[in-house]
Amino acid sequence: MELPASFIDYTRALLGDEEYDKLAVAIQQEPPVSIRLNDGKLKIENGKCRIVPQAGCITDFQLSAFNFEFNQVPWSSEGFYLDERLTFTFDPLFHAGCYYVQEASSMFVEQVLKTYVSSPVVMLDLCAAPGGKSTAARAVLPDGSLLVANEVMRNRVQILAENLIKWGNTEVVVTNNDPSDFAALPGMFDVVLTDVPCSGEGMFRKDAVAVEEWSADNVQICRQRQRRILADVWTALKPGGLLIYSTCTYNREEDEDNVAWIARELGAEVLEVPVRPEWNITGNLTEADFPVYRFLPHKTKGEGFFLAVLRKDTEGGEEERTGDYLKEHAGGRKDKKKGGREKQQVMTVPKEVKDWLQHPEDYQFEVKGTGIVAFPKKHSETYALLQQVLKVIHAGVTLGELKGKDIVPDHSLAMTIAMRKGKFLQAELSYEQAIGYLRKEAVVLDSSVPRGYILLTYKKIPLGFAKNIGNRANNLYPQEWRIRSGYLPDVLSMVWDD
Repeated sequence: MELPASFIDYTRALLGDEEYDKLAVAIQQEPPVSIRLNDGKLKIENGKCRIVPQAGCITDFQLSAFNFEFNQVPWSSEGFYLDERLTFTFDPLFHAGCYYVQEASSMFVEQVLKTYVSSPVVMLDLCAAPGGKSTAARAVLPDGSLLVANEVMRNRVQILAENLIKWGNTEVVVTNNDPSDFAALPGMFDVVLTDVPCSGEGMFRKDAVAVEEWSADNVQICRQRQRRILADVWTALKPGGLLIYSTCTYNREEDEDNVAWIARELGAEVLEVPVRPEWNITGNLTEADFPVYRFLPHKTKGEGFFLAVLRKDTEGGEEERTGDYLKEHAGGRKDKKKGGREKQQVMTVPKEVKDWLQHPEDYQFEVKGTGIVAFPKKHSETYALLQQVLKVIHAGVTLGELKGKDIVPDHSLAMTIAMRKGKFLQAELSYEQAIGYLRKEAVVLDSSVPRGYILLTYKKIPLGFAKNIGNRANNLYPQEWRIRSGYLPDVLSMVWDD
């Protein structure tokens, strides 16, 4: 890899000759591979991986043959390094949401939330696709918290929704909005995570395009874009709320200088996050003395990453004005841009459908188009406000789709950890059958399996639904999520083997 000369000169001046030389060597090496387990579906106990009894699992079950040692990411409770990149695409447990393939450095968000969030909050992940930090945040936020995961790019927001649906938590909303749209929600959020688009220097060894597109001018363009994003969303952060600012780049303009700008121009205090010396996290590289957290690949096992935490000044009262603001502005805006709120179909959701969830009394149910959506009642007021001004892609859990007099169970229901056990008959698939199902191929079940809607499992973990009609089963796996590859690698290497 040939690095741009101006990048070399700048970064050498920032780090010093000795540190830069070590960084340059690390950039030429293969990056580490890491995963983060979904502890809502799997837990490691006494050296074995135990399936959490949820989402229709009839019995407890154990997976004990790991393809990795317990080489834990030190700042993540569920993160593990792998010895090599495995064939994730051909691992049914990956598609079932049992783990997420995430770069280790970015898992540090967990430490921030554990340090400063101890009671339920409303959190916004502003630039969330593909969903690594969103799923990490959802895993450690206190029960009763609501996570709003947003992505401005239309082609990326569907990937974000897919990953959060697979993660299985119902206290989630996925939106597709520009940061400026959140100005209509003043004081709505206790925590805002802004993993802002950046010049991508920390991704050089993983992304050749990032090297080709890098320039000193682009660094300045990114810096200004980041400030616009921060200024746009600042009103939506509650006074006294937390801003988590992160990039995957090294330069001070997008890192320390922007943190100083936030504190000075927007009004915030930079906060400290406890770290251990053996983590080898680098601090502030400028003359300023506020705490920041730099992950340099020659010192920490991960990619280049930068993070700072700030607390918004408590002066002002935006958090008390959200409802009044929406009453005054949102209705007109909705009529102008989208022609008014979509009229909901009037229908009483059958009790047997509500009972597909554990504790249905904790949910509100509505029909949106042909889909039946359940959303936690505790967040109903917030959800109503979000729907007034944002484009909601996914919320809570979609239980099923109306087809004539039939209600077809939705894939979101199969993925959620809130599904009630035993509501659907189950059929366990072999590995070959599971891959065929994930390719959206027809499934042939054992003749003993009754007709009707069947929850298909692999290693006792739900993969999705099929409608058994006797000689075959209609595959209900989402078409857009299917495995597109028509071959299997000669060597399959997955996280867990039999």
